[in-house]
Amino acid sequence: MTAGVGTPVPRRPRTSRRSLTVILPIAFGIAFIGLWYLTSTLLLSPSRRFILPMPHEVLVEAFLTPKNLLALLGPLGTSSVIAMLGLAIATVIGIVTAVLMSQAKWVEITLFPYAVALQSIPILAIVPLIAFAIGYGFESRILVVVLISLFPIITNTLFGLQSTSPQMRELFTLKHANRWTVLTKLQFPAALPALFTGLRISAGMAVVGSIVADFFFRKGESGIGLVIDTYRNQLNGEMLYGAIILASLLGLVAFWVFGLLGRLFVGSWYRPDAR
Repeated sequence: MTAGVGTPVPRRPRTSRRSLTVILPIAFGIAFIGLWYLTSTLLLSPSRRFILPMPHEVLVEAFLTPKNLLALLGPLGTSSVIAMLGLAIATVIGIVTAVLMSQAKWVEITLFPYAVALQSIPILAIVPLIAFAIGYGFESRILVVVLISLFPIITNTLFGLQSTSPQMRELFTLKHANRWTVLTKLQFPAALPALFTGLRISAGMAVVGSIVADFFFRKGESGIGLVIDTYRNQLNGEMLYGAIILASLLGLVAFWVFGLLGRLFVGSWYRPDAR
């Protein structure tokens, strides 16, 4: 018996979708660790196993040895502070720039090519110029984070501001709303989902920027990037992979936090997964 035209299509229960979001990443992680073991055991000789040490060796050496764990957590905290400060500055600059672009077409035409150019230039090409201009200290590392995380905030916020419903714009026009009212009551609330998408992308890029900056600006407290470089030079595979894992977890946590903030701010009225 075929379903009628008006018969609703059965939906997959939301609980099953949530279960899949947990089960699938865990299953992939187990498969990845299994592949890691196979690669280290079968493809590398014992003399070359420092290139890819066993996962349990990384766990014991980097995370279950208190002295070594503290040697990683201190620099990780420094990189976290640099990444979040740079991201905060980039957020303010990005939102203000996107708002100006949305309010005046000539501002968008003027600034957008430079934003694209800034994103296109490899950050490694800019780092020496930053060093010559303001030195090798804390401020230089923050500036690298700002530059590397700025573009997604600008583009996503601008997209959100410009994607408001034409019908709603006409309604505000009929009510004789001024430009400030349209921006604060219509455009900016509508742009929040896109804004938080940009923040999630930029949060991960901010962590990358703080690590890249550590490789070049070595004054002040050591970040996790400098620790990675140190253990690489020492051929200390267990601690090297431990530092890499912690840096990856920092990026995941930043991504998750802004995803959570996005759901808290817009989740009550915006649900892209409600199908």
